Amino acid sequence: MIEILFDFGNENILVVIKGKTVLFGNTSYGAQLADISGLKLNYDGVIKEHPDLKDRLDWQEEAALRFQDYISKLNSEEEVYRYILKELKPYGFNPKTKKQKGCRPVKIK
Repeated sequence: MIEILFDFGNENILVVIKGKTVLFGNTSYGAQLADISGLKLNYDGVIKEHPDLKDRLDWQEEAALRFQDYISKLNSEEEVYRYILKELKPYGFNPKTKKQKGCRPVKIK
């Protein structure tokens, strides 16, 4: 299991990777975790990544399925970790710490 803590504006966002499962949470709400289907996705961001979803009414559900499908094809939690960092950094999510297998968190440089 890998836990990543991000700064996003004035919020702390927690991402937990358990095998092929990725959970997201906001520490302001006691770190309630939800998978991607429980998140409110940004329409513009989804359309930028998947232009074919522009006219679909179920764009959120389809984007969540595509995310889960992509994650399931990655070989390890470390690959999922690198993918999450690569995808979130450009949108202002600044990684602070990484905690792996119950060890103490380490700062991400």
